[in-house]
Amino acid sequence: MLSDNTSASDELACGDQMKALPLCESEEQALKPAPEVNTTPSSRFLQVELELNAHLRRLTFSEPVQYIYNPLEYAWDTHRCFVEKYCQGGQKILFLGMNPGPFGMAQTGVPFGEIKSVVDWLKITGDVGHPEVEHPKRRITGLACTQSEVSGARFWGFFRKLCGEPALFFQHCFVHNLCPLMFMAASGKNLTPPELPAGEREALLALCDIALCQAVEALGVSMVIGVGKVAEQRARRALSAADVKVRVEGIMHPSPRNPLANKGWEDVARAKLAELGVLTLLNKV
Repeated sequence: MLSDNTSASDELACGDQMKALPLCESEEQALKPAPEVNTTPSSRFLQVELELNAHLRRLTFSEPVQYIYNPLEYAWDTHRCFVEKYCQGGQKILFLGMNPGPFGMAQTGVPFGEIKSVVDWLKITGDVGHPEVEHPKRRITGLACTQSEVSGARFWGFFRKLCGEPALFFQHCFVHNLCPLMFMAASGKNLTPPELPAGEREALLALCDIALCQAVEALGVSMVIGVGKVAEQRARRALSAADVKVRVEGIMHPSPRNPLANKGWEDVARAKLAELGVLTLLNKV
């Protein structure tokens, strides 16, 4: 449930099946605008992601990449639940991460998808399958995963404290990742897109940039907040190049790899969101 005050008629059923939508066929063409099968923001958003998936399947990657997970395929059920439940229309702020983490979105299909936050706060349900080839040290156990992702726990934990209920956060905001793919080396080490070979990285991010522009236009947001410098800079570049009229800002990434985040990410995030005029929208009364 969104909250104790949300009626059954207001909730979106996570288990409802979305009709299969057509995907792009030509390798030469760029991502084409998603056909509007219906006019709900969640359906338009999901269509953009389906189009992106079709193009990403055609990419190939070389060393050091040995394993590629796409939770928008094997965790589509839970991802669709998240989008249909919380992509409501009228939201003006899009928080943008970079790509899935091994114990977050890779397990749940939800951006910054730390297990407890996804299950206990966001109340996401659904089945999670498996990538075609799994690393033995990075098995997908879905919503049964017992390991917590620090970045996701910090991100969603902060907004849970701030908003109380998901309904307040999602009245104004939505959350998305620029790239849906997670990459791993033979050792199981997580590889971020900036660590990929230059040509392969640019081919990947060029497709993700186009999809981001389509998603922003489908959602109608007025501000994109990159979570971390890489997401912020990529969003600024992509949206400006496409002449999409949206404000792009950024907040510090909550990753434990970031020493500054370990010293008090919530305080830094709170100060930045206050500066951007976002904090007042999210404070529970």
